[in-house]
Amino acid sequence: MNPPPTDRLRDGFTVVLGPGVERRDGGTALLGGSPARLLRLAPAAQELLVGDRLEVTDARSAALAARLLDAGVAVPEVPAMPRPDVTVVVPVKDRTDGLARLLAALRADPGTAGCPVVVVDDGSADPAAVAAVAAGTRLLRHEHARGPAAARNAGLRVADTDAVAFVDSDCVPEAGWLATLAGHLADPRLAVVAPRITALDPAQPGWVARYEALDSALDMGPAAARVAPGTGVSYVPSAALLARRTALADGFDEAMPVAEDVDLVWRLTGAGWRVRYEPAARVAHDHRVELGDWLRRRAFYGTGAALLAQRHGAAVAPLVISPWSLAAWVLPAFAGRWGLLGSLGVLGRASVLLARRVAVPGRPLPIGWAAGLVLRGTASSGRALARTVTRHHWPLTVAAALVSRRARRAAGAVAVADAVAGWWPHRREIDLPAFAAGRRLEDLAYGAGLWWGALRARNGRALLPAAPEPVAPRG
Repeated sequence: MNPPPTDRLRDGFTVVLGPGVERRDGGTALLGGSPARLLRLAPAAQELLVGDRLEVTDARSAALAARLLDAGVAVPEVPAMPRPDVTVVVPVKDRTDGLARLLAALRADPGTAGCPVVVVDDGSADPAAVAAVAAGTRLLRHEHARGPAAARNAGLRVADTDAVAFVDSDCVPEAGWLATLAGHLADPRLAVVAPRITALDPAQPGWVARYEALDSALDMGPAAARVAPGTGVSYVPSAALLARRTALADGFDEAMPVAEDVDLVWRLTGAGWRVRYEPAARVAHDHRVELGDWLRRRAFYGTGAALLAQRHGAAVAPLVISPWSLAAWVLPAFAGRWGLLGSLGVLGRASVLLARRVAVPGRPLPIGWAAGLVLRGTASSGRALARTVTRHHWPLTVAAALVSRRARRAAGAVAVADAVAGWWPHRREIDLPAFAAGRRLEDLAYGAGLWWGALRARNGRALLPAAPEPVAPRG
């Protein structure tokens, strides 16, 4: 990857504290972000942060705004910008109906009408049909299918504009999506920004379609976010992306048939670039809703974890949990009443250690605050642990359940609780049995692909948990 420029954020660029960020110690510290961290603010920084908002006016305020962005405790106020100099790259293989629908949407949107469009035919069986639909665009062709990464890179290589928008042929962007994303390019270190991916036809019949419209693996949710490994939004899908061309260098890793989008994001952030998720821009996606096709796709996604583990190590860990949180959950599950007492002792000890770590000299030890943070973190870790028991490590769960009544009860309780927790936000849109069926089948398919990919690669790194960074004060 090319390194990011050293240019600072320009005057007028504004950031605001993100949802859930707390002020501590009379405004001298900020707690929040993903993963959570405590930022100590120098007196000069406190003066610059007026309320929850900071506007860049000079080098000092630019440095503080950048620090808040990189810590994940602030989000940019996206400025209105004219349409960027952008090329739209569309990889396609056989999907001529979808390609025609996408190109019609691009031409009808004032924000993309007139943009150069490069269509890359990745070995379609009927190239003449693709050529007919792609009339009026620049058409490139691979005689044999080389995969979506290679198709996107082919388009990237011929683009000569400042920005490149990648849009898959099964997508339909909403009008104005590009203008919304383009505002993020005001940040000189912004490499990629992604829209929210929604269902093209949310009213499509069938329980798989209803489940996928509500809980698609491509939908990163309603909240804008910094994108980086280990955060709440650790990647964005390549179904639709706006990228700064100079940041991408050679682009996607063509050796990766899957998870190439995750790899790209992680290489960019590792090189110092910023990647953001902007749900105010929306792109509809024609989800797979036939049961067999849907399950095969989920299993295919699972195989990508081993490829990522080879390149990025622990960043792909299926579970990030502290030893304290793990002990707090495991002890009651396997040691009964005494385990519950042990769990309370573990949480108490963790609270004291955290309070000491973040204490300010001359002030009382913040035990109550630390205990609240530990409890919230433990609850979050419990949800993550439940997901890995039923998703990433379900073969181990099944093996344990076959030999232990206690394990069977625990696994059943976790599977039910996980389904109910996932369904509750969507309870007015789908019934619990349909959501639970989708949840469990999706997890079984993804987990099967994960284990198959690890066995095939002879690399079990993608199955191993990792410990989080500690919450610690940072200047």
